[in-house]
Amino acid sequence: MKKRVLAMLLCVAMTASMLLGCSAGSEGGDSDEESGSGSAGGTKEMEVEGDYTELEVWTFIELHQEFYTDMAEKWNEEHPDKQVKLVLSNMQYDDMHNKLSLALESGEGAPDVVDIELGKFPAFTNGKIGLMDLTDAIEPYKDNIIESRLSIYGKDGAYYGFPTHVGATVAFYNTEELEAAGVDYTTITTWDDFKEAGVKYHEATGKYFACVETTAQWMLNLMLTQKGGDYLDADGNIDITNDTMVEVLEYIKGMQETGAFETVPGGQPDNEEAYPSYNSGDYAVQIMPFWQTSRFTSYMTDLSGKIAIAPTPVWNEGDPIKSIGGGGTGTAVVADSENADLAAEVFAYIKLSEEANEEVWNVLGFDPVNTEVWTDTELTQNPDNKFVQFFNTYPFDTLLEIQDGIYALESLTSEKFPSINNEFCNVTLNNIFEEGMDVKEALEQSQETLKNEFGE
Repeated sequence: MKKRVLAMLLCVAMTASMLLGCSAGSEGGDSDEESGSGSAGGTKEMEVEGDYTELEVWTFIELHQEFYTDMAEKWNEEHPDKQVKLVLSNMQYDDMHNKLSLALESGEGAPDVVDIELGKFPAFTNGKIGLMDLTDAIEPYKDNIIESRLSIYGKDGAYYGFPTHVGATVAFYNTEELEAAGVDYTTITTWDDFKEAGVKYHEATGKYFACVETTAQWMLNLMLTQKGGDYLDADGNIDITNDTMVEVLEYIKGMQETGAFETVPGGQPDNEEAYPSYNSGDYAVQIMPFWQTSRFTSYMTDLSGKIAIAPTPVWNEGDPIKSIGGGGTGTAVVADSENADLAAEVFAYIKLSEEANEEVWNVLGFDPVNTEVWTDTELTQNPDNKFVQFFNTYPFDTLLEIQDGIYALESLTSEKFPSINNEFCNVTLNNIFEEGMDVKEALEQSQETLKNEFGE
């Protein structure tokens, strides 16, 4: 029953998240399964008998209230001498983050535990940090956790947030459409292969192979990271006109100029305007974080049994960076909480344990951060699982293939990234891919805007 409730809540959360579009608070130009997801849902309290410690929890994700309650009940069953009662408040996205900032600055009114969206996280790890160092709490699980998903919530070697999922960027191929056009996705290894396959597909069908994004940076961030590029220089200054950035965007522009790649309604694959285009086969491929699985099962149901999940292309065979994580929410503990140590221990279990990560896959369809569950075929190949049923490859086969090559974009931990994100998916990418502006010219224009904003 609880799993059905969670599944229903997921649909509500995802629908609301799409309304955000290209927000300052979301990595890659749009919200993932979590960011900004939902309206305020009031306060919910667990029912606990006997002695317990009460923990106040803030979130902006209604779905998390149910998930945290379920996992806290399991914690109480396993730790009768350390029982907790969660009092969970769900708030509007901006309201919650603003309220948290004021509470930490004033030293009054902060919760014990709080969800902080990835794009907002750097603001809470600059200057005086009011969040607890969670390094010790993470240690029992650390060997099985993807390091790049810990580091995005860290600073100076300390971790301040528990990740929710990996969000590994993968390729979703419509095998029915590709096979009809004589394209074998399994032969695609490099971006040149990807481009050539797109041209072949377009010539055979007249339809688009994949999209170029204007309201997100999923593919751009992947290709940029694979080449060792970024949005900032070594000193943390805005540097979006660097040679690597120009090279990557000109390559994507060249893909568009073949006619096989084009902008999609809504500007990127995770958008209610774009879903019909994929559902009807107008586009054959999506380069997206793994959590896009949930969008397929909810909004692109005509594609059931037709989609293969595979590693994304690389620039050269053997390149070490096979994927990057996209989107996310870090769960933090307030350092001044009188129950901080217990809260850290409990939420490490709720977010990082094998038990929790099994449910992350079973209920949500996300790629768990604890890789210990990745090799449990009874879990990952369960024929009753709706995600296993939907895709024509086993999703975890791809995760295991790229496991040692999942990285993170360095600038994600900078407080400047939300502004960079806004500029790119409101101005820069539109100028390049919709207006036809020269890549260097578009980047120089946006660089001037960003440098003025930060006084550089």
